[in-house]
Amino acid sequence: MDNQKELFPVVDEEGNVIGSISRGEAHNGTKILHPVVHLHVFNSKGELYLQHRPAWKDIQPDKWDTATGGHVDYGENVEDALQREVREELGIIDFTPEIICKYVFEGARERELVYVNKTVYDGEVKPSDSELAGGRFWSIDEIKDNIGKGVFTPNFEDEFIGKILKTI
Repeated sequence: MDNQKELFPVVDEEGNVIGSISRGEAHNGTKILHPVVHLHVFNSKGELYLQHRPAWKDIQPDKWDTATGGHVDYGENVEDALQREVREELGIIDFTPEIICKYVFEGARERELVYVNKTVYDGEVKPSDSELAGGRFWSIDEIKDNIGKGVFTPNFEDEFIGKILKTI
């Protein structure tokens, strides 16, 4: 299970830090805005890597999701959080992120300021055994065919349709 006492920054919609909150509080329905980073990893064939979320996750267990998605820790900047999360989740250290956008996502139990990035990467991806239930590259058509079928997280579907498809 995730560490419910882990501290996240509380931010306004511009990303300015205005306080702190525990993971437990951030995900218990308070919907207090906190920042997260996403990296969409494409290979040179145009396929998109997706992670498989483990069944023990407190949000969207056992669903396919953005290659890397993680919280910014309290006291950490967005760029460092992205590098840390990609290293921890995928074992990738040599990538160049391209900033796509930032937006507010509101789910059933949380509200996040999402910093969206993408990269093209053809090296080895080593999904973390402790954080993920695996991962693989999907063709864009395969993703489109599975939208709305409960395969992906709602956040991934919204972001893929509303933001990522426009960039490819």
